Amino acid sequence: MLYHVAELLMTYTSLFNVMHYVSVRAIAGLLSALALSLVFGSRFIETSRKFFRSKAREMTPASHRAKDDMPTMGGLFMLMIIVANVLAWCDWKDAHVWVMLLCLLGFGIIGLWDDWSKVTSRKGISARAKFIAQWSVAFCVVLLWLYFCRGASTQLYVPFFKHFHPDLGMLFIPWAAFVLVSMSNAVNLTDGLDGLAINSLIPNFVVFSLIAYLAGHFILALYLHIPFAATAELAVIGAIIIGASLGFLWFNAYPAQIFMGDVGSLSLGAGLALMGIMSKQELLLPIAGGLFVMETLSVVMQVASYKLREKRMFRMAPIHHHFELLGWPEAKITVRFGIISLVLCLLALITLKLR
Repeated sequence: MLYHVAELLMTYTSLFNVMHYVSVRAIAGLLSALALSLVFGSRFIETSRKFFRSKAREMTPASHRAKDDMPTMGGLFMLMIIVANVLAWCDWKDAHVWVMLLCLLGFGIIGLWDDWSKVTSRKGISARAKFIAQWSVAFCVVLLWLYFCRGASTQLYVPFFKHFHPDLGMLFIPWAAFVLVSMSNAVNLTDGLDGLAINSLIPNFVVFSLIAYLAGHFILALYLHIPFAATAELAVIGAIIIGASLGFLWFNAYPAQIFMGDVGSLSLGAGLALMGIMSKQELLLPIAGGLFVMETLSVVMQVASYKLREKRMFRMAPIHHHFELLGWPEAKITVRFGIISLVLCLLALITLKLR
């Protein structure tokens, strides 16, 4: 809205030409999302205490019983902040904006459904219903992106190779849907300690916001040998998500005052994956988001080991609970995993030059 108001005012003064700069709107969006989160966060926590009380997950250390009745659904507050700022600072004529909002809200609604079921009956929706809903939303998002967004393609760009980018054709649709669902669930599995998921998401959104900006700038994309994807507007959305995430971390840092809930982890995980897909760098997600991959693999390995050998590989999965049971303080796990996430994100950035 502010972007389009500025467009109208440009006829009277050149001062508003500054709104044409993606960097200006990205910084403004980040700061406004952070400010709104800090101003209204405490009020949402009070509301959450009345209506959205969480229950500790079943497969968690006994120490987590103390977190029963903690306010939850902080992700709902984040989504409200993100949507308001996206509508304020982004160019509504860019289809990438609407597809990204659809992705965030679609996966957010699934998470909200699951969270509300846990609040009211302690038991969330069935894994089958959740899985079907996620794949349905993912297919819709991918199809809309391919149909409406300028620069969308079915080619797969491989890190470290300048000229190897096979065209998957129709196979790209299930591939992209798989990336969305996988990253969404991976972030959801990581969301088990105070500040852990959001602390790991922030550097990932920084990296993919930067990549989206570079991919949306023809000269920079040509210089780095990455596909020009007209995704500069995604950099503004990514910055807004970073601002909202920093605001949420203010309240979610150990000891947490509120939890993110599935409404936050599912939507933000899918949003991160879609930024990678739209900028044609989805194969960097396993590198930058290596922490989420590690958390997911720990669960897969634990289940496989128990079924095949009737022995557990870890004291508890996901792996952050394993370190808890080894005696690591919760805050130390969060900080150390955050450092790992930051290092992996820097390695992902390096690959843009190693081609």
